[in-house]
Amino acid sequence: MILFLSKSCDYIMPMTTKAPPIFAGQDMSLCLAHLSDPHLTSFDMPPWKELFNKRALGYWAWRRKRRHVHRAEVLAALVDDLRGAAPDHIAVTGDLTHLGTPAECRQALTWLQALGAPHAVSVVPGNHDAYAPAPWAGTVGLWRDYMHDEMRETMGDATAPSDAPLVPRFPFVRYRGPVALIGVSTAIPTHWPLATGALGDAQLVRLERCLHRAGREGRFRILLIHHPLQHNAVNWRKRLTDAPALRRVLARAGVELVLHGHAHCRMDACLPTPHGQAAVFGAPSASLLPNDDVTKAAGYTLFRIARQVDRWTLTATHRSLSEAGRLHVCSSATWHWASVP
Repeated sequence: MILFLSKSCDYIMPMTTKAPPIFAGQDMSLCLAHLSDPHLTSFDMPPWKELFNKRALGYWAWRRKRRHVHRAEVLAALVDDLRGAAPDHIAVTGDLTHLGTPAECRQALTWLQALGAPHAVSVVPGNHDAYAPAPWAGTVGLWRDYMHDEMRETMGDATAPSDAPLVPRFPFVRYRGPVALIGVSTAIPTHWPLATGALGDAQLVRLERCLHRAGREGRFRILLIHHPLQHNAVNWRKRLTDAPALRRVLARAGVELVLHGHAHCRMDACLPTPHGQAAVFGAPSASLLPNDDVTKAAGYTLFRIARQVDRWTLTATHRSLSEAGRLHVCSSATWHWASVP
């Protein structure tokens, strides 16, 4: 049994006493950068036919307020700072767009390509990326290379959309050193004023299978999801509707780290697993101007994950934008999983 120590609580997690053979000859560390909710958009008026739905209200909200607080120059400064950190991999947990239009999704693809190659960046969609029903291939499907699954044999096809050849199956699993990045989609179109998300039973079944397999391989499992899964993290109209079912899956299968966005706020929590508590981190919007609430200022977190013979070490460093327009370290902590009797 393993004791995971932090400043706020103790975590108990399972671990083998030595690295399994699957990792032979591999680097046993990874530096992962996490950001979320860039809300990329242009100020161009979308075609009228794309506004005959919930997008009309979203466009009005953007023109009235959001364009003044979600700024392209803020996102650019954050990305420049992130590049200086030279992470091994980048995780973006949704809401790349504001209205999920084809034009915005193409713009988001250009941004992703500038951020990094598909093997260096993983993406899951958010509710704004599925703001209204739209063909997958011309919207979120444009990012499919950044959601490439490396554990396809666990992915069922019963719920695949009609354009299945273009659709990454969720969950997708990507292996980076000793880490398994497991991405799920909670992005579903909803009616105004809802911004809820859901995974659905089929995705939950596949997720449990993926988690069990990665756990048997001794990997550090990181779940990438847009909506927070902790109770009361957001108000009812923005919640993950099947969060209780997801928490039950994680309680059975286990996970080491959960990364999410959606709340536009830096947050952390503990999550029960079969052997204790996992860590949950939420990212603020990557394009939001600083304000009186420092937890909401644009920022990203660097996670340094390392495995020695008998323990993991996780260091989390959050860099946040100050009112002076500079990114700085606003929090840093290190956790250790060490063998105990």
